Amino acid sequence: MKTNLIYIFADQWRYHAMGCVHEDQAVTPNMDEFAGESLCFDHAYSTFPLCTPHRGSLMTGKYPFSIGLWTNCKIGLEEKLMLKPQETCIGNVLKGGGYDTAYIGKWHLDASELNFTSCPESGAKNWDAYTPPGERRQGFDYWLSYGACDDHLNPHYWADSPKQIRPGKWSAEYETDKALEYLEAHRESEKPFALFLSYNPPHLPYKLVPEKYYEKFRDLEIQWRPNVPDWKRTPEMEVIARQYFAAVNGIDEQFGRILAYLRENQMEENTLVVLSADHGEMLGSHGLMSKNVWYEESIHIPLLMRQKNRIAPGRNDVIFASPDHMPTLLEYLGLPVPDTCEGISHAASLLGQKEQAPDHMFLCSYPGSAESVSAYAKLGLTHKACGWRGIKTPDCTYVITNGYMPDEKQEEYLYDDRQDPWQLHPLVIERDCEDPRVVEFRELLKGYLDMLDDPFLWNKKREGE
Repeated sequence: MKTNLIYIFADQWRYHAMGCVHEDQAVTPNMDEFAGESLCFDHAYSTFPLCTPHRGSLMTGKYPFSIGLWTNCKIGLEEKLMLKPQETCIGNVLKGGGYDTAYIGKWHLDASELNFTSCPESGAKNWDAYTPPGERRQGFDYWLSYGACDDHLNPHYWADSPKQIRPGKWSAEYETDKALEYLEAHRESEKPFALFLSYNPPHLPYKLVPEKYYEKFRDLEIQWRPNVPDWKRTPEMEVIARQYFAAVNGIDEQFGRILAYLRENQMEENTLVVLSADHGEMLGSHGLMSKNVWYEESIHIPLLMRQKNRIAPGRNDVIFASPDHMPTLLEYLGLPVPDTCEGISHAASLLGQKEQAPDHMFLCSYPGSAESVSAYAKLGLTHKACGWRGIKTPDCTYVITNGYMPDEKQEEYLYDDRQDPWQLHPLVIERDCEDPRVVEFRELLKGYLDMLDDPFLWNKKREGE
């Protein structure tokens, strides 16, 4: 019998926000129990810590720049970004391999409808989009989704028509309801199923969390990470931190419902369950909020995989990048890995075998706001040559940044993540630096840039030049 797949991922949920990690004040009893039964990848990172780019990599096994997803699918740009239907996606391969396929929750891989009409029949606003049945669903048959909308307490969805579905309950709870309905409908099917469940919380707005979860954290005294500066430790930030942990606790409860169903229906041994995220959340570290920076809180994501009596529980220290998810899952499930995949399969690790894998991965970000893209264009420059690129290893983070606006100077850093886990004291690298570590990181990064035809401007001016 083929193995079923349930892939669950939450938006803006950082690695540290699980109780079993013992860093954040997250309360996640179901996830903690699951972690004890899973292979936990301690070095899973978001290659491009932003919604659309990571999701594109997850679906295609390719780097974001390779599929044209250099920022979020949004409005306000000349280029209309979307995951092109010509790409070979994991849903296509699963369906071709005999799986019933389903996608529930946030998609954020289709072009925003307001790019094309001011009054879409679907009622989509801002960055949102209805994805109709057909090739743009990338092989997923059952569909209950939306493009990008953050009204967690009053969400909407589309199935197979432009008519909005408004359940009037917290998005993660409703999506879990529908996931359980899907599992029940396919529990005794002769065909295996593959279900992707994409929760939007704990993504901002942080305040949009059910009161029953927030009440548990209302009086929590926040224990700030050492890299949260004093000026950021305000009463307002304390409320946001409580709201964030409350949303994570709510996600944990919904995840627990899925686990309970599998246990009660004897499906734990024939179902691979994956728990992950698309990127993290800074939550005040280095004085920053949200994501899309190279710091640990932004790029480090949970990644846990369980299939009882097939995957031995434990911890794994292989470097796991965004493009690696698709080839890993397909090889583990016994399906062909398309030649289009640029990521690396870590199926050997899942099967308890020794793996020969690189000890590094590529990190990247490109200017994506309408303001920054326009600023470069006015000067006859390409914004795609700027932003930042880097290399992540288990011990270090190396970054070279050109900034997000034309007048920003180039800077280069090396963080010793073992000795300085809070990334407070980076080595500031001069252009003429000949430190062997720096030379090696530069060569590794140039190799990725060449492979991807990435136009990153290596010799942009630095301060004092």
